[in-house]
Amino acid sequence: MQRTFQAGVLTISDKGSRGERADESGAVVAGILEQAGFHVAKRGIVSDDVEQIRGTLTEWADKENLDLVLTSGGTGLSPTDVTPQAMDAVLDYEVPGMAEAMRAASLLKTPHAMISRAKAGVRRSCLIVNLPGSPRGARENLEVLLPALPHALAKLQGDPSECATA
Repeated sequence: MQRTFQAGVLTISDKGSRGERADESGAVVAGILEQAGFHVAKRGIVSDDVEQIRGTLTEWADKENLDLVLTSGGTGLSPTDVTPQAMDAVLDYEVPGMAEAMRAASLLKTPHAMISRAKAGVRRSCLIVNLPGSPRGARENLEVLLPALPHALAKLQGDPSECATA
């Protein structure tokens, strides 16, 4: 019997953290995860601040022991887009294929995908992935990752089964 993975959804938005904008992308991501059988144990909104992002990701990975944290927002080139810098301070190692897959799929829809600085990586036994801030972008990118997430998380949790197929 497969374990239900515990997930967190962190929206990174100055306006959202001040209550000036509804957290539509966080709601979309949480809904998709729940439909896919994940338990969304934590949801939050922080401003575009490296220390706030770093602190929340560290707490959710280290103290809450979440299996997966998906962030939404802060991965572009705006001066306030600091999610990748926060990830640099949090990750034990990167999982570049996930970010590459999201960018490749997004490039089929918009040339703006090439300016994404989204990262994916691991802290302890928690997979952390950055998604775009728009509800549409977050949904489209999560749909790219979703088929690989259960296997990735199982492996991260120590699943000893073979990965190769015949």
